[in-house]
Amino acid sequence: MSFNTFGHLFRVTTWGESHGPALGATVDGCPPGIALSEADIQPWLDKRKPGQNKYTTQRREADAVEILSGVYEGRTTGTPIQLMIRNTDQRSKDYGEIARTFRPGHADITYYQKYGLRDPRGGGRSSARETAARVAAAGVARQVLATLVPDLSITGYMVQMGPRGIDRARMDLSAIGENPFWCPDPETAASWAEDLDALRKTGNSVGATIEVIAQGLPAGIGAPLYAKLDSELAAAMMTINAVKGVEIGAGFGAAALTGVENADEIRIGEDGRLVYGSNHAGGVLGGISTGQDVVVRFAVKPTSSILQPRQSVTIDGEATDVVTKGRHDPCVGIRAVPVGEAMMACVLLDQILLHRAQVGEGPRGRIG
Repeated sequence: MSFNTFGHLFRVTTWGESHGPALGATVDGCPPGIALSEADIQPWLDKRKPGQNKYTTQRREADAVEILSGVYEGRTTGTPIQLMIRNTDQRSKDYGEIARTFRPGHADITYYQKYGLRDPRGGGRSSARETAARVAAAGVARQVLATLVPDLSITGYMVQMGPRGIDRARMDLSAIGENPFWCPDPETAASWAEDLDALRKTGNSVGATIEVIAQGLPAGIGAPLYAKLDSELAAAMMTINAVKGVEIGAGFGAAALTGVENADEIRIGEDGRLVYGSNHAGGVLGGISTGQDVVVRFAVKPTSSILQPRQSVTIDGEATDVVTKGRHDPCVGIRAVPVGEAMMACVLLDQILLHRAQVGEGPRGRIG
């Protein structure tokens, strides 16, 4: 299987399967001299790990990361950093009944059509468990970002579950960690809890929309054409399991605006700095950051593993009904929040390193 690597200068290669002995990431391109330990990475993995509340899969994994190479006496050496996370709570027997049956909505059928075989245990390589490796790699990226851009912050949160979205008038980023949905609107979070409790009892699932915002990114990061900041972010978010759509800034909503409404007006503030009247562009113009907040949203489809029977076929071409047993997220969007943050961190560091390699530090053109 090819294409297990993403990034240009900060390159991440993930490996492993859902029910194998371990999974992990090889991180190449990390600058030397950055303080790094397992304790710097583990908090981000703890945000993503399963079994934290009744609204996520009850698979119990510590997701404890081990650094096998690339660090000496607490500092990165500039050589590849090998990260490993051991799987400790696999229940492969849950998948014995579907070894020769394709689960609707899953990659089972396309993997078989492409490779002629597949790992049915939790989806193998196509499992969302692979995202733990990305989050670990992003822990490295965050340590570098803290050194290069200390004012940068990356925050993800759910803005919609099923048909019910947040009220942005009540939006409070400080409330994100106070509910199991990473929701910045506590009132909507309470409604989601009721909705998901009812849905879980029927063996069904629901989709969600995640928003990730990067604040404090300097202007000038990105490229005009084939490595645009927004195109790199969109591609990164689309690689996350179950993601079916990505928006930057106003996104598809921009299609309903006029040019007058959509143009983010610019002026010079009292302190001599640029001030934008709005941020429909999502912090990116012509593939390059404006200095405003970078805003990305992505849509996550409902979890395909459900307890309600769905029509499908077997490897032998026989018709069958499929009920996917095991431990699954009724709304996989919940645990996609830290994964979205991780992909944002990796892309931003990669873009910053590309920028520094081409033009040095900071934007070249000064205004005012």
